[in-house]
Amino acid sequence: MTATLGVPMRKVIFVQGGGLGQDQELSVRRLFAAAKVPVEFEVHLAGRIALEHGKDALPKATFDAIRECGLALKTKLLQPKGVGMPTAHGPSSVPTNYNVAFRRQLGLFASMRPVHNLPGIASRFTGVDFLLFREITEDLYTASEHEIVPGVVQSFKIVTEAACLRFFKLAFDTARKRGRKTVHCIHKANILKMADGLFLECFYRVAKEYPEIAAKDLIVDNTCNQLVSRPQQFEVLAAGNLYGDLLSDLGAGLVGGVSTTAAINKGNGTTVYEAVYGASHEAVPPDMSNPLPLILPAIELLKDLGAAEAAARIQKAVEAVLLEGRTRTRDIGGTATTTAFTDAIIGRM
Repeated sequence: MTATLGVPMRKVIFVQGGGLGQDQELSVRRLFAAAKVPVEFEVHLAGRIALEHGKDALPKATFDAIRECGLALKTKLLQPKGVGMPTAHGPSSVPTNYNVAFRRQLGLFASMRPVHNLPGIASRFTGVDFLLFREITEDLYTASEHEIVPGVVQSFKIVTEAACLRFFKLAFDTARKRGRKTVHCIHKANILKMADGLFLECFYRVAKEYPEIAAKDLIVDNTCNQLVSRPQQFEVLAAGNLYGDLLSDLGAGLVGGVSTTAAINKGNGTTVYEAVYGASHEAVPPDMSNPLPLILPAIELLKDLGAAEAAARIQKAVEAVLLEGRTRTRDIGGTATTTAFTDAIIGRM
């Protein structure tokens, strides 16, 4: 393959989930072309858009391609139209959540959210910059539950030593690589003494391998209090599936919403950079969406590919447009189309 900016051309699987993801994809493609980045996309459809094209919602060929390539950039997978909500009184009318099933099928076990201020996006706090790690294979999200008798439902929280050790090793490895000095384990071991107790014990076992990093733990309710009081104190948070899900949204809210963060999902030999927001074109008309939820994980992808210069050019151009404040999409206080917003970013590059 040819080289661009001194970096070998690299194939990346692009997983298109439909809706405004199509506008986000076009925006990222234009930015990558303007920055002359060394990425070649191979597009695969999944979720609702795959069904509309007569394909499986989660095609085997897509997973095979990602495993072979090792890298994917993904929009949010939309569910089919017209489905209802599940109840405790009968079979769910909702199919398997495609985004969750996608992660499980690939064996992704952790999701990292960079939570930091984005210049030009209003927020209640400044100086926020932490990484939130969420274990994504077990906990209550295994959805292991049943009705014992009418009116009594039992759900199981699954925690295993192997999954915890693998998860914390990734969190500490990343902290070391990024120069973070503190990792907090988020738990409720004061109440769930066995499940969260095991989670916490595994944390401190792994922490011994990283003596240069301070290992601390914090109960999840106190974590929420601390995050909305002084979020600048945190560098890395590591939490189980449920707590991590809640804290991910809380973290995004601290710095201005879903336009300011990304998801980087890790498996063994596989990394998926994922937009945390997506919607149908019924909800957001074509060319009216905010492309930042996909631009930000795309920037993280470039950094990991070694194209740091191109990533920095795009990041600085995004920040310049936001600081100027003249060209914004509706959800961040403007009237611009996706195309116009992308044009403005390219103009700053």
